[in-house]
Amino acid sequence: MSFQNWISPEIKDGQPTQYQWIVRHKDNFRLGKYTDIGAFTYINAKHTVTLEDHVQIGSHCSIYTCSTIDNKDGPVTLKRNCRIGTHSVIMPGVTIGENSVIGAFSFVTRDIPADIMAYGVPAKIIRKLSAEEKERFAEGGDRS
Repeated sequence: MSFQNWISPEIKDGQPTQYQWIVRHKDNFRLGKYTDIGAFTYINAKHTVTLEDHVQIGSHCSIYTCSTIDNKDGPVTLKRNCRIGTHSVIMPGVTIGENSVIGAFSFVTRDIPADIMAYGVPAKIIRKLSAEEKERFAEGGDRS
């Protein structure tokens, strides 16, 4: 994906953006530059969601900073250049490290360090990313 003409989307609380993703509590949402968020993704930023630059989130993902099921609250941070696969769920209090990749359909309940491949229900660390993988997915690089 090319980000040469990237423009920050207009975000209205609880309403779909022009790209069909939704943020609740938008005043607590921090959106970095050159981000790509897939359609039908839901972000609940009640306790702050921060997406750093070059973050990519697949379609149909959910990011929660509060959970009524287990009464957990906490901010969520997606560090620079991390990628979240389609249909994944990020729970309260989680930080995904720089360059890390979360596989599709994952349920992330705890922090994931930088430069890691993780996936599953619950998400588990599978392996460190290779130098070649990190270079291939470097900021602004090939994301296909």
